Amino acid sequence: MSKHAVAPFLRRRRTLAALVGGVAATAGAGLLLSSAFATGTQAEPARKVVLPKADAAFDYQIGGAYTPPAGVKAVSRDRSDKPVRGLYNVCYVNAFQTQPDALDQWQKKNPDLLLRDGKGRPVNDEAWGEALLDTSTAAKRTRLAKIVGGWIDGCAKAGFQAVEPDNLDSYERSGGRLTRAHNAAFAKLLATRAHAAGLAIGQKNTTDLLGKRKAIGFDFAVAEECGRYDECADYAAAYGNRVFVIEYTARDFARACSAVGAKLSVVHRDLDVRPSGRPGYVFRTC
Repeated sequence: MSKHAVAPFLRRRRTLAALVGGVAATAGAGLLLSSAFATGTQAEPARKVVLPKADAAFDYQIGGAYTPPAGVKAVSRDRSDKPVRGLYNVCYVNAFQTQPDALDQWQKKNPDLLLRDGKGRPVNDEAWGEALLDTSTAAKRTRLAKIVGGWIDGCAKAGFQAVEPDNLDSYERSGGRLTRAHNAAFAKLLATRAHAAGLAIGQKNTTDLLGKRKAIGFDFAVAEECGRYDECADYAAAYGNRVFVIEYTARDFARACSAVGAKLSVVHRDLDVRPSGRPGYVFRTC
């Protein structure tokens, strides 16, 4: 989500089953690792990371999967959806906040990993109805990385080539309880996990952390509304034009196309990012 925009619930749907599956996958990975140490065998070498091509026609499908329009070479889809054979697939993961339908599961299994206010209540992103995850200590970041890392491993197993962990800017909604440094440190753990799984990892929004991209390990960027806020050139310079741009109004789309459309992947989507065929669906590229 853009740190500037207030967008509808549809764009971040996920299921409790997916959460449970991610935790189970994490536990399984831990058992395999323990077994490897016990038997003296070595872990498999990290798979080769493939970066996206600059200016590849892109479709943003995190609101629901559908057959990509002709000419599209790259897509981003929710981790609960399947990648598209023959395209560059980016896996959407809500890494720094909970899904609204998963809050109860977090409360039951890992209540201390939810950021809380002075009265012990979860700190929420009110625009989305999502609770912020607590990245404030190294111990909690390590535990969170095991859970989110399981989801990332699931993306790799499903056949995605990359992952975009969303809500990197959750510190802005934390009431001062989280900092850029906290989230950068957590992002670094996720980047390490993604690379070990053979996935590239994209910085999702947040120009404030562009200067930390190399230390974190980001490989490319997914930038919402950078045309609207005149940020596209900053992402382009940082990532050698490996940037997927999403705009939600015709005016901002035209502005982005005029400014960077010749070198960056720019797509105009409806704010709900509806699947093709639904009323209100919008898809255009420069």
